[in-house]
Amino acid sequence: MDLQKELNKAGGFKNLELLAKQVVEGFIAGMHKSPFHGFSAEFAEHKIYNQGESTKHIDWKLYAKTDRLYTKRYDEETNLRCHLILDNSSSMHYPELSHNSISHLNKIGFSSLASASLMHILKKQRDAVGLSIYSDKYDFYSPEKGSERHHHMLLSKLSVAVSNKTASKTTETYKYLHQIAEKIHRRSLIFVFTDMFQTSEDDEKIFEALRHLKHNKHEVVVFHVFDKLKELAFDFDNRPKRFVDVETGETIDLYPDTIKENYEKAVSEYFDNLKLRCGQYRIKYVEADINKGFDKILTTYMIERQKFI
Repeated sequence: MDLQKELNKAGGFKNLELLAKQVVEGFIAGMHKSPFHGFSAEFAEHKIYNQGESTKHIDWKLYAKTDRLYTKRYDEETNLRCHLILDNSSSMHYPELSHNSISHLNKIGFSSLASASLMHILKKQRDAVGLSIYSDKYDFYSPEKGSERHHHMLLSKLSVAVSNKTASKTTETYKYLHQIAEKIHRRSLIFVFTDMFQTSEDDEKIFEALRHLKHNKHEVVVFHVFDKLKELAFDFDNRPKRFVDVETGETIDLYPDTIKENYEKAVSEYFDNLKLRCGQYRIKYVEADINKGFDKILTTYMIERQKFI
């Protein structure tokens, strides 16, 4: 299957599960000797084969790739529970694309494929996963489960989030994070995908809600999803443009160069403050540039899973 052609389908992803599998397999293939114990192409624990041991569990596929003998030891059922939280406000559908490509996704497409990739790994490791999607309302919630039927249902909801854009959907991050926090009772690893744009409340409200998620000893990771080239570097040619707030509908006409310097300074300060505040509350903050692929997302998962267990 051609991954590029599959992503070019208008209206979202035709087969999100297959795409997620390819993202994960591509990530693993790009790794050499992994420093992460217990993570491999088969999602099993590998150890170097010692002469005299049984050859029953030698990973011959890995031997063909590395020319070294390793044996596989499968982990017992784990109790890890993971909850994925997806911001589906109108700003997450930026940039507006006539088509998608693997190197050019909008924020909701990136977040959905990243979430599906995490789900693929969680399923292979027999961990339970739940999903929440919100915008100006609580669009969807499902508690953590590990069944195949549940997995396919979550993939379907992610696909719908990508393809169904509603104009002027504002962000109620603080409100729905509080509601989600009330629903997650057992200790979980929580991943939040959001662009951190909110016009109705100040930032303090968001951090109050993120701190609420930390109760019951949950571990929280915020993936700050943005288009670094446009939203941080403000990389536009200096022709007159109309900029539209996709959540409020407000517009402004200007030459980009007239505000570029001040814009970059203001946004950089905002991002730095987000990092600082997350650090103060022991919330892991991860920049997720939609132009940089999924390696940072999957590496963060591997690190956090080891710390969590």
